[in-house]
Amino acid sequence: MPDDNFDLIVIGAGPGGYTAAIRASQLGMKVALVEKRNTLGGVCLNEGCIPSKALLDSSELFALARDGYAHHGITFEGLKFDLAQMMARKEEVVNKLAEGIAYLIKRNRIQRFQGSGKLAGARRDGLQVVSVTSADSPAIPHLIIGKRVLLATGCHPVELPQLPFDGEQVVSSREALSFSKVPKHLLIIGAGYIGLELGSLWNRLGAKVTIVETLPTFLPHADGQVAEALLRSLTRQGIRFLFDAKVVSTEPTQGSIKVGIEAAGTSKELQCDRILVSIGRIPETEGLGLSEAGVRLDGKGRAAVDEDFQTSTPGIFAIGDLIAGPLLAHKAMEEGVVCAERMAGQASLVEYDFIPSVTYTMPEVASVGKTEEQLKEYTIPYVIGRFSFSANGRARCMDDAEGFVKILAHKDTGKVLGVHIFGPHASELISEAVTVITYGGSAEDIALTFHAHPTLSEVLKEAALDSQHRAIHA
Repeated sequence: MPDDNFDLIVIGAGPGGYTAAIRASQLGMKVALVEKRNTLGGVCLNEGCIPSKALLDSSELFALARDGYAHHGITFEGLKFDLAQMMARKEEVVNKLAEGIAYLIKRNRIQRFQGSGKLAGARRDGLQVVSVTSADSPAIPHLIIGKRVLLATGCHPVELPQLPFDGEQVVSSREALSFSKVPKHLLIIGAGYIGLELGSLWNRLGAKVTIVETLPTFLPHADGQVAEALLRSLTRQGIRFLFDAKVVSTEPTQGSIKVGIEAAGTSKELQCDRILVSIGRIPETEGLGLSEAGVRLDGKGRAAVDEDFQTSTPGIFAIGDLIAGPLLAHKAMEEGVVCAERMAGQASLVEYDFIPSVTYTMPEVASVGKTEEQLKEYTIPYVIGRFSFSANGRARCMDDAEGFVKILAHKDTGKVLGVHIFGPHASELISEAVTVITYGGSAEDIALTFHAHPTLSEVLKEAALDSQHRAIHA
C-alpha cells in the first residue's frame, strides 16, 4: 500500500532539497524526502563543495608550512604530507555534516525514503504519485502520494564524447577529490571554477598542472581586472594555461596518456597521467519521468518554472540546478526556502541579482552584482573605488597581502552596483557587500560604517572611500 497524505514530496536531498523539506515542515506541512544515496547532502556535501574545501584547506596549510612561514621566523625540517590522512580528514568532515543533516531531518519529523524517485502520474483527485525504487528491491517500487512534488535532483558532470570518464585516467571532479596519490602531470580540460580550484589543490601538493581552455581567457563572467589578477597569480604558482585550445587526440601509453592539443593555431603534445574533464555540468533529469508527466524543459535541458517554482505540470515544482541560473548551493538553498514559503502563501522572493559567487583559489575571488564590463555594456554611469590589501595592516601581519577590493557605484547616486574581491578570505568578506547591495546601500554607507582595526574588512571601507576620492591610506 502506498504512503499518502503528504503535503510535499521532495526528490533529492542536496542543499536545495533538504532545505526545502525542513522549511516546509517548519511551516506545518507533512513532508517526505526521497534520496537515492544512503547519505544526505547531495553532490555539494558528498563530492563537491565540502570535500573540495576540506582538501583545499589542507593543501593550503601544507603550502604555507613549506613556503610561507620562514618570513615569520618559523621553519620546518623534514616537512611532508600524508595524503591518506588528508583524505581521511575530508571524509570525517563530510560524514559529520551528513550526520547533522540526518539529525535535522529526523528532528523536523520528515519521513525519509531511500531510493530513486520517479514521477508516476497524478490521481484523479489531483494528488501526485511518486515511485521509489531501492537497490534492495528494484522490481517492486514503493509508491508515495502527496499534494505536491518538488524536484531537487541537482546536476552531474558533462562528459566529452571522445574522452569518456573511466574513473582512473580520465576523471570527473568526483574522482579528482579522491586520488590515492598525487598525479605527476594533471591535465585539466576547462578553466571554470572547478578546474581552477582542483588545479590549485594538486599543484600545491606537487603535481604539474596544465589547464586547457577553449575560450581566450577564464572566468568570463568575472570582472576583467579580477580575472587578470588571478591568472597572473596562478601562473606564478606554477599552473600552466593554454587558452584558445582544445584536445584533439589522446593515446594511452604505459601508465600515462599522450595528448594532442591545438592551441592558437599550433599543435602540441603533452604526456600526462590523469585528465580531469571539468567543462560544465548538466541537470540530473534522467529517470525522473519528466516527459511522461508533461514537465516542459528549455533548450538547455532545464525545467521551466514560474515565480512559484511550479513547472508546466500543476503540482510539480523544481529548484536548484534543475532550473535556470548559476549552479550554486546557496542559490538552491534559497530557492528551497522560498519555494516552501510560497507554497504556504507567503510572498517570498529570491533576489537573483545579488547572488554572490566565490572561487576558492589562493588568493580567493568573490563577487556580487555587476562587473565593470556589464556596466559599460548597459551604458550605466559609474565610478570605481579600489584599494589593495598590500596597504592593509591586518593583511601585512598575516603576510597575505596579494589582491584588492573593487567597488562599482552609480556615478550620480553612489548606489553600490557591484563588488569584486581578489584576496585573502574574499569568501567571508563578500557577505558585507551582499548585505549592502541587497538593501540598495551606497558606497558612502560602507565608508561611514565602523570597521574594526586592524581587520581585512577595512579594505572594503577604503575602497568605498576611494570611490569618493577620500581614501585615507591609499
